[in-house]
Parts: sequence; C-alpha cells; structure tokens
Amino acid sequence: MKYPLLSGIAFSAIVAMGGSAWADVVVGVGAPLTGPNAAFGAQIQKGAEQAAADINAAGGINGEKIKIVLGDDVSDPKQGVSVANKFVADGVKFVVGHFNSSVSIPAAEVYAENGILQVTPSSTNPKYTERGLWNTFRTCGRDDQQGEVAGKYIAEKFKSAKVAVVHDKTTYGQGLADETKKAMNKLGVKEVIYEGITVGDKDFSALVSKMKAAGVGVVYYGGLHTEAGLLMRQMADQGLKAPLMSGDGITSNELASIAGDAVNGTLMTFPPDPRTNPNAKDLVEKFRKTGFEPEAYTLYSYAALQIIADAAKAAKTNDPQKVAETMKSKGPFKTVIGDIGFDKKGDITRPDYVMYEWKKGPDGKYSYFQM
Repeated sequence: MKYPLLSGIAFSAIVAMGGSAWADVVVGVGAPLTGPNAAFGAQIQKGAEQAAADINAAGGINGEKIKIVLGDDVSDPKQGVSVANKFVADGVKFVVGHFNSSVSIPAAEVYAENGILQVTPSSTNPKYTERGLWNTFRTCGRDDQQGEVAGKYIAEKFKSAKVAVVHDKTTYGQGLADETKKAMNKLGVKEVIYEGITVGDKDFSALVSKMKAAGVGVVYYGGLHTEAGLLMRQMADQGLKAPLMSGDGITSNELASIAGDAVNGTLMTFPPDPRTNPNAKDLVEKFRKTGFEPEAYTLYSYAALQIIADAAKAAKTNDPQKVAETMKSKGPFKTVIGDIGFDKKGDITRPDYVMYEWKKGPDGKYSYFQM
C-alpha cells in the first residue's frame, strides 16, 4: 500500500507532537463516575489522577509519562465490559478499577485477553482473583477475610441477640453477607432472617416489619451505602432498635446524609484508616487543600498506580505481563497505605480488617471511627 508523502511542515508537527504522544503509558480508570455510587467513583478517579500527576512530576514510568483515560461503568457489569473494550481500543496498558466486584470480574477477562493488567482498589469478592488469570490484582482485602472479622464480632458481642442477614443480591453484597453468615454460623450463631433486597428499592417497610416481629437485635447488611442508609432510617422510623453492621461498601460520608441520626451506632468493617498512615500525611494534606476529603478508596487507588509504576521500574519495562510477574515476585512495595506485597493470585499478603463505629465527631458531624 502506498502512502501520500507528508509536507515538511506536517511531518515536523507530527515529530514535535509525537515525542510525548507516542511515549505515553495509557492507564484506564474504570469506576462509577455517575449514578448512585459516584462518590466511590470520585475516590478512585481522584486517587489515580493524583498518583499520575505525582509520578509524572518525578519523571514518569521508565521515562514515559502516564496518560489517564476515564471509563464510566455506572456500577453496571454490561457497561463495565463496554468500558473494558473501549480501553482496549484506546491502547490502555494498565487499569485502576473497577469499584464493584460484579464489574471487575467480567471486565478482567477482557483485559486478560488483550494484555492489560488490572489493579482494583475496592473489589473484594474472592472470585476476582480465584480464576487463575495473570492480570488480576487488588490493593484491598477479600470478603472471606472481611466476613471472618464481622462474623466473629457478631458471635462475641451479639451472642444472645437474634440476627438478620440482609443483602442486595449483587456479587459483592450477597458474597460479603454469605461470608459473614458462614463465619458466625461456624461459631454457633444462626440467623433468624436471611433476605435479599433489590438495588434501587426505596421502601423496606415490609422487611423492617418482619424483622421487628422476629425480635431482631442486630442486622448484618451486605451492600452499598445507598440502600443501607434508607434501611437504617426506616428501621428507626418503625422503632426497630437494632444496630446495623456492614462492610466496606458503606465507607462514604454520604451514608450519614441518607440515614440521618439513624446512622449513630452503625458498625462497619474496613482496613485501618489509610489517612492516619504516616506515609500518607503529605498526600492527605494535599487533597484537603483542594477541598477533597480522601476517604475510603482514594488512597487505595493512589497506591494501585504507585505499585504499577514501581513494579515497572523494577522490571525495567512497561510491558504489562512483565510488570505482573514482578508484582508477584518482588515487593513488598512502599505505598501511601503501607507496604503491599502480593501472592500468586494477586491478593495482598496482609489482611487487615478492623471494626469501626459511626458516631458524631468533634465537629458535630457523623463519620466512622476505628474501635
């Protein structure tokens, strides 16, 4: 095939532009940037973008600058696959994301087939890393680890209480609820109610009435803050005096705005607050100066790109498969959330879930505090 000759001016322009454009390491950030879980999407986006800016300011990855492209999966698995295919077309080499396990799991297969390495800061379902794919990593823990902590706490602190286990029927929500149920059952605590709700529902009065009639003393909920907040509020409105316990899916200060005073006393599992890690002190201050509070997964997202960059430098290549091999064989890697190493599946080697309680802080606002 013959190509037309370029004019000298056009050729010079391409050379001038191509020096940086052709050398970019394209990183996709997949997350729910719109919709009910956009607060979590903002955390992932802000964390990755700040990491890219800081890494680029220090010289990039093996001399190449990071270019971020965004993909809005709106927490929908089908849309997540569409985002994944778009990233393939965009020439993405690495992905930070997705937020939901139900999105990360199918998207990971698209990435694996197309030579793209994926690090999720938040998808905790075990299946994500249990399929033997070369490209799946996470900077967070797993639901079986989180459920173990929650189940043990229920068995120790609510031994004589009647327990309701509720989930939102999603890969994440039901998976976490089932892991917690398994852990507490193993310790001799049997639930009196096991129910699923539908994401997007607003009226849980029938469920609350059923729990009240059963004399439920504690509710374990597997799902996200959007439905959890409504459930708490309706429990309070109907006079069901039972604390709600959940996992990392409610780690957003938006929960308090949905639940109001009903959030007080809510229990939650999450790793030790990364904002208190000495490694993150300067970064946290940098975020706060911009008016953004780097809660929950912000620093997990930042750490994901930190690890990718450090592993690429250690591998002396930006080839995703070589970087993946290095992530498993080298380390631990120093990050803003502490030292992170990976096992052969791509899971972190330091499970570290602890308990939190939601209550009013010194500023009079509700938030979550480590117990």
